[in-house]
Amino acid sequence: MSHEFRVGVAGLGTVGASAVRMLARQDEQLFARLGRRVRVTAVSARNRSRDRGLDLAALTWFDDPVALARSGDIDCFVELIGGEDGPALEAVTAALEAGRHVVTANKALLARHGVKLAALAEKKGVSLAFEASVAGGIPIIKTLREALGGNTISRVYGILNGTCNYILSRMEAEGLSFEECLRDAQRMGYAEADPTFDIGGFDTAHKLSILTSLAFGTEIDAEAIYVEGISSISPIDIRMANELGYRIKLLGVAERTKTGIEQRVHPTMVPKSSAIAQVMGVTNAVTIDADAVRELTLVGPGAGGDATASAVVADICDLAAGKAGPPFGVPVAMLRKPERAKMRLHTGGYYVRLTAYDRPGAAASIVTRMAEADISLESIVQHRSEDAAQRDPSGRSGAPVPVVLITYATTEAAIRKAVDKVIGDGHVAEAPQVIRIERE
Repeated sequence: MSHEFRVGVAGLGTVGASAVRMLARQDEQLFARLGRRVRVTAVSARNRSRDRGLDLAALTWFDDPVALARSGDIDCFVELIGGEDGPALEAVTAALEAGRHVVTANKALLARHGVKLAALAEKKGVSLAFEASVAGGIPIIKTLREALGGNTISRVYGILNGTCNYILSRMEAEGLSFEECLRDAQRMGYAEADPTFDIGGFDTAHKLSILTSLAFGTEIDAEAIYVEGISSISPIDIRMANELGYRIKLLGVAERTKTGIEQRVHPTMVPKSSAIAQVMGVTNAVTIDADAVRELTLVGPGAGGDATASAVVADICDLAAGKAGPPFGVPVAMLRKPERAKMRLHTGGYYVRLTAYDRPGAAASIVTRMAEADISLESIVQHRSEDAAQRDPSGRSGAPVPVVLITYATTEAAIRKAVDKVIGDGHVAEAPQVIRIERE
């Protein structure tokens, strides 16, 4: 084994710069642990003149990340460019083709091309490592791939996006609207100028697809994920959740069911007593349900330069130590084609908020529609308007008031059928809010 493990880093943003600094700072400790030097010898970025707080004078600069990936002067290529295609895909493919180990934090790339890239890595006898792609500094990839071999996993779920968790936490703590919290998140750098990828649930979906593959030994199937974001969550939903003993979180959930693997991303009500309900702000958390360990929850920073760089450096150290295994836990040929569970067959409890007209017969009609769909109600909460006798401009109905239903376990299909009937009856003033409940 060579006494130096040479690393090339493509992408010198917050994470890339932190990783370079971390490797330099930990040089002696890593040498003592690994028995060899781990050195960044080459880098690539779009802007060579930008001040990153790094001394790059001794490093070889590449304007083209693909050229860096193919360089014979590195042993490991670190991709921190981002994006599911373009330079990131070209560079990672080139590195693997050239027989270089690859470390990446790119969940979008893996969600779309992960299985193909893993097969290429196997063919070339090198490693594809991606601990930093999910949940930042939380070692969830290593946990699923290496630490739970004696377990059969039934479910993995978690808070995988710090932006959404920050917004929902602020809405609860300060009674602010979604729009106000989003503006604050953008001002503080927790949300992008275009926040759609985060608040729409797509970032969480990419991460969930990777966890699903590792947990259940299946090929990545990102297209099968049902996705809802958090933009429809209102202060009244936050208040009602609190009143009923729940807290709203955007969860990514992958679950083994009788009909196949169910993957879903959506706002979820979780009991306040649950471990995951305690996770606030930009923090991430992942819970694994398995037969031997039962429930295992990992909590930590899900983003940020140092936290994500910590995961990148952990992968580099494993490769330098010669610890290499199949990227998804088993050889690609053994990954099973996932059998998709239809989302509309999902069974669980639901929170349904209806903005119903406050008039005789409306509540009874709503309850009847639920019963017709074989939905049992655990509770009904109605907050009447200040003036129940107030009339709308037509003079035919009272003012809209929120009516909240909590159901016992039922199916997605039943809920949607009942809600459609309620809408058709003309008893609601706006689109109903439906939030799934994950019980302990």
